[in-house]
Amino acid sequence: MPLDLVNPHGLPVVDSHRQVSVATGSRLVFVAGQVAWDASGHLVGEGDLATQVEQCYLNVATALAGVGASFADVAKLTVYIVDYAPEKMGAIVEGVARASAALGLTPTPPLTGIGVPALAAPGALVEVEATAVIG
Repeated sequence: MPLDLVNPHGLPVVDSHRQVSVATGSRLVFVAGQVAWDASGHLVGEGDLATQVEQCYLNVATALAGVGASFADVAKLTVYIVDYAPEKMGAIVEGVARASAALGLTPTPPLTGIGVPALAAPGALVEVEATAVIG
């Protein structure tokens, strides 16, 4: 595996992800932001943040598989959350946990969460993009 996911001493341990990924692979994979659409382009989990987070992660996994990669190759995630407020964190963590269980992710890669006023896809509450490294 071309990645080592770690929590360096001196940084807080975060339950949802590791703080740092060290890449040793030779090819970079950039996955466009994935919203909670199914394969037909229909929104999954309208109004349900946890379900949309889960679907976004599943879509990232599908995109990665399409180029011979997996979540094990993900060096960094960026998560865009519409109208972020601290009380939304529970739903985000729940969605990540469900997707992690379905995909067998332990641990999950570093991520950055960014609150945004809106996304381009109508009804989308969250969008997830990924950068992966493969050998």
